[in-house]
Amino acid sequence: MSTPAAPPAVPSVLFVCVHNAGRSQMAAAFLAHLAAGRVEVRSAGSAPADSVNPAVVEAMREAGIDISAQTPKVLTAEAVRSSDVVITMGCGDACPYFPGRRYLDWTLDDPAGQGIDAVRPIRDEIHRRVRRLLDELGIQAQG
Repeated sequence: MSTPAAPPAVPSVLFVCVHNAGRSQMAAAFLAHLAAGRVEVRSAGSAPADSVNPAVVEAMREAGIDISAQTPKVLTAEAVRSSDVVITMGCGDACPYFPGRRYLDWTLDDPAGQGIDAVRPIRDEIHRRVRRLLDELGIQAQG
């Protein structure tokens, strides 16, 4: 009798920004939505805010994704260590580095203190980059 092949490992992606209240929350929400369970998704901040930016919540609602229940989380070394891909968005030197991880830095405007009109283009650029990331991971986007 042959042993069944192990299921392919699910890749893990961590999005990091300073406050975990805008860019990283949008990226995590888009990836979770588009990957439909085929990617483990995390987000965190080097100095987390108290809540997700309301303009970001509204911009994501316009895109059909509700992130109103999300809360900013603190970046931990364990979150980085357990991720295959770490995508930073302006967290600077606060992001710990572990060999064997793939690191990407996405330079994006910070939606902090911005209104919905300024957040929409940031949201749309994050959406494009998340779709490109899925292509790189060999995962077809859902929806």
